[in-house]
Amino acid sequence: QTFDECVAAGGSDCAPEKLWLQIPFFCGHSSECWNVGSRWALEQAKYNLINEYFLVGVTEELEDFIMLLEAALPRFFRGATELYRTGKKSHLRKTTEKKLPTKETIAKLQQSEIWKMENEFYEFALEQFQFVRAHAVREKDGELYILAQNFFYEKIYPKSN
Repeated sequence: QTFDECVAAGGSDCAPEKLWLQIPFFCGHSSECWNVGSRWALEQAKYNLINEYFLVGVTEELEDFIMLLEAALPRFFRGATELYRTGKKSHLRKTTEKKLPTKETIAKLQQSEIWKMENEFYEFALEQFQFVRAHAVREKDGELYILAQNFFYEKIYPKSN
């Protein structure tokens, strides 16, 4: 059975509840995180993405994610970008025969509140990643450079009477 056939038949293997994946992972260990369609879980996942993770990337921008890791944490990721580009297993990241779902299947899934919430979280993660990429590094001659922090600490003294 193809994915399209499963969605058309309302099969359990492709039910919208099966799409509840990213939010519980980023939400945490509260039982509410696994309550499919929970608005609280979505907001908690967003909060955790911002406050508990150093960097979260997206698959379609994987190379930029690796470049950011290498620029920010060179001690751990030196050479990772080059390895990603030329490694012996680089071909494993490319699907050779991928049958995309039909427009009807996509439209049907996109009507689901669960899909809408997961997509909202994905768009939030993508926006955060693009913000970090735009404001944290600059590329020059194929090398990434971390920009200096754009904030300053200043002592504030109480007013004297």
